[in-house]
Amino acid sequence: MYALYLYFLGLSFRNTSKAIQPFEEEGRSHVAIWKWVQRFNPRRLYSCKRVSAFLIDETMLQIGSDEAWLWVAVEPVHKQILGVYISRHRNMIVAEVFLRSLIKLYGKHTVYSDGGTWYPEACISLGLKHRLHSPYYKNMVERIIGYLKDRTEAFDDYCPCMRSGLCNMLHVQKWLILFVFMHNSIVKSNTNFTNLMRLVSLS
Repeated sequence: MYALYLYFLGLSFRNTSKAIQPFEEEGRSHVAIWKWVQRFNPRRLYSCKRVSAFLIDETMLQIGSDEAWLWVAVEPVHKQILGVYISRHRNMIVAEVFLRSLIKLYGKHTVYSDGGTWYPEACISLGLKHRLHSPYYKNMVERIIGYLKDRTEAFDDYCPCMRSGLCNMLHVQKWLILFVFMHNSIVKSNTNFTNLMRLVSLS
């Protein structure tokens, strides 16, 4: 877990391997740490119990030689990530699938988004209220997405897609599970690494 935490902070797999060498008699390769990320599967991923609204935005990711859309939902009061979703396309159908997954976890809430036409259409279909982002909400969700994109820039260097055709993006989804868990744990605890490890041990 300490290795995963160091990787989450921004170290590469190789530098994370070097950082944990003093704690490992036999050492661990960068490939081993990559496998730890792929195996990471916490029992509790989304811990936010009180949801006031869905702040939603999407951004394009480069996965190997392919492009995909990453959809992110944020809770505005607790600033936790409520959900993430990866798709090949950006349209009303995909937006509706993502919103439906949020409703299943948290119930129906007002959706705040940018000017994308796919959001109002999806909200009408699901019976949800839709509002445009305020400057404050827009800054909040874009800051989280910006930080996430800063970390995903390492995909081409450290998580390359080896498939010759379209990737199933499973390795990206595994990475996102780690990112969301670590992000929400840190936001929730707002304390030091010791308390974060306590949260992990309880998951």
